[in-house]
Amino acid sequence: MSSNEPELTLWSALVVRGPLERVVLPRFREAHGVATAAVFDPTVVLMERLGRDDPPDVIVSTASSLASPVPPGIDRDSVVPLVRSAIGVGVATGATRPAIDTPDRLRRALLDARSVAYSRTGQSGIRFLEILERLGIAADVVPRATALAKGFTGEALLDGRADLAIQQISELRFVPGVDVVGAFPEECQVYTDFAVALSARMPESRRRRAGALLEFLTGEEAGAAYRDEGLIVTSSTRRSGDA
Repeated sequence: MSSNEPELTLWSALVVRGPLERVVLPRFREAHGVATAAVFDPTVVLMERLGRDDPPDVIVSTASSLASPVPPGIDRDSVVPLVRSAIGVGVATGATRPAIDTPDRLRRALLDARSVAYSRTGQSGIRFLEILERLGIAADVVPRATALAKGFTGEALLDGRADLAIQQISELRFVPGVDVVGAFPEECQVYTDFAVALSARMPESRRRRAGALLEFLTGEEAGAAYRDEGLIVTSSTRRSGDA
C-alpha cells in the first residue's frame, strides 16, 4: 500500500491503548504504509459517539457492545473477538502493596484505603461497583472513592487523590509510576471480552485498507503485544496454546 493513502480512523477502548500505541499501530504503518488516527475512550463514551457521529473505519469495544443489536454504522459480519481482560489493583510505585489474594483480604484492603479510584464510564468501574455490592462494602467504599469520568485511574495515585486504583490490568500498567498489585481473586473477578469490527459504510478501496488493519489487530504480532500487557488473546488467529 502506498504511503500516500489517507489515514484510517480507529476508535478503541482504553484496554489496548498501550499495545496499540507502542507496538501494533506503528508496525501496521511500517508494513502497509497506512497511518491510523486513533481515539481512545471508555466503552460507554464510544457508544455515545456512535449514536451521534459517523462511525470510524475500525472500532475496538466490548464484545457485548458490538453484539446484537449491532450499533448503528457497524458491519455485523465483521465482528471478531480480540482480547479478554481482568480487573486488578494498582498502587503508586514504592507504596505498600496490600494483600488481595482472597475475597476477605480484598475486602479489607478496600475498606482500609483512604480512597479508591475507579472509572465511572469504563467497564472495570461498572463491574467494580457490582463487586463492592457482592462484598457488602459499597456503602463504606463508594462515598470515599475517587470516581473518574474517564481515563486511567492510576493517575489519581500520582496526584494523591487515591491510594488504590481499580481498572483493567493493562490500563493500570499504562501509567508510569503505577505498580500492579495483582488481579482480583477469582471469586471476585469479572472478565471482560473485547472485539474489533469495521464500519458498514466505506468505499471498497478504503474497506480493503480497514480490513487489513483488522487482520493485523487480530494477528500473531499484535497478539504477542497484548499478552505482554497482561491480556488474554481471544482472536480467531491466535497461536495454538494461547488462553
